[in-house]
Amino acid sequence: MSSELLKRTRAALPSWLAIYYDEPIELERGEGRHVWDADGNRYLDFFGGILTTMTAHALPEVTKAVADQAGKIVHSSTLYLNRPMVELAEQIAAVSEIPDAKVFLTPSGTEANDAALLLASSLRRSNQILALRNSNHGRSFSTIAITGNRSWSPTSLSPFQTYYVHGGQQYRSPFAGLSDGEYIAACVADLREVLDQAGGDVAAFIAEPVQGVGGFTSGPDGLLGAFAEVLREKGILWISDEVQTGWGRTGEHFWGWQASGGTPDLVTFAKGIGNGLSMGGVIAPAAIMDSLGANHISTFGGSPLTSAGALANLRYLLENDLQANAAAQGPALFEGLRALGSPIVGDVRGKGLMLGVELVRPGTGTPGDPAPELAGAVLEGCKRRGLLVGKGGLHGNVLRIAPPLTLTAEEAAQGLAALLAAIEEAS
Repeated sequence: MSSELLKRTRAALPSWLAIYYDEPIELERGEGRHVWDADGNRYLDFFGGILTTMTAHALPEVTKAVADQAGKIVHSSTLYLNRPMVELAEQIAAVSEIPDAKVFLTPSGTEANDAALLLASSLRRSNQILALRNSNHGRSFSTIAITGNRSWSPTSLSPFQTYYVHGGQQYRSPFAGLSDGEYIAACVADLREVLDQAGGDVAAFIAEPVQGVGGFTSGPDGLLGAFAEVLREKGILWISDEVQTGWGRTGEHFWGWQASGGTPDLVTFAKGIGNGLSMGGVIAPAAIMDSLGANHISTFGGSPLTSAGALANLRYLLENDLQANAAAQGPALFEGLRALGSPIVGDVRGKGLMLGVELVRPGTGTPGDPAPELAGAVLEGCKRRGLLVGKGGLHGNVLRIAPPLTLTAEEAAQGLAALLAAIEEAS
């Protein structure tokens, strides 16, 4: 059945759509932290549909909210008053820690970043954008234009003049080996030099606090805050891309930017807030959000259906303090992976329930040569053991581990055992 569906997929959909596994699986249903394929095999989900199933599969509170709303009205657009959209925006503004916050809802993280770029470039009257190397901000023409990862950037054409600065990752950085303070100082010096080279009025700096597609990489805590001081001197806006880091996934903070020591001007979000529903958005102070001088609507952003589901999901996350659970369960995974001491593990990094494992070819030094073939082998080994994980990184050699935030200690231990066995098998 799966092989037949794969043939139909390849015939009907673009060839550039990536699909996991030598023998791809059709996920038919989910419950809690588990999913089942069409053949009845059960898997512990440590990737959550690319960090999207944030709380749990088939969370009763979300499914009920969606069903109740579907029985009323599914769609209306922003041209009409929309109670679920307003209630969700109010809740997000309340937890945002952005002063005088307003919220614009979109169907995805790509559109959220598009909207943030529109706001910044319009307000600053400039198409110059600063971004981090190794970054990824979406799949639209404008967000690909600011993506600093060649694996996800198929064209050099761009509506922006983009400048890339150091700091997004330490393991393969030319500044690797420096202390955190020295690393931050080196990256700030690089930022100042890039700004000198750019000239003119740069509109915005956009950064993921932890780079997702890049392989769950980041600079030291405090780096983005140090950047913000330089940006503020020149009036440049800071956009924090929280599509993967938001809502408490890192455990230590509700937002990734809160580890920086500064406050961004705009925050973008998506993925986890909808728990599988198409939901994203931008948070900004009213002075920025209200600055557009032309009509602007959204046909699908903040639809009654997705807003009702997202609001139920966010309320569940807050009422059950899932940020604390991420902080509680993450260290066991992190320490277990660090303790393995495998020759093919070059780096273990991350925070809370957002962990990356960089696989390298043994005996190739530090940092070791990227080993995407080993990442593929571990992915297959995990699947055979009933565990789903993701992979990414510039070279496709990083395992990405991001279970739903309701993960139990028993499930964490089960997943870790399967992951360690798969790594040892591939070594």
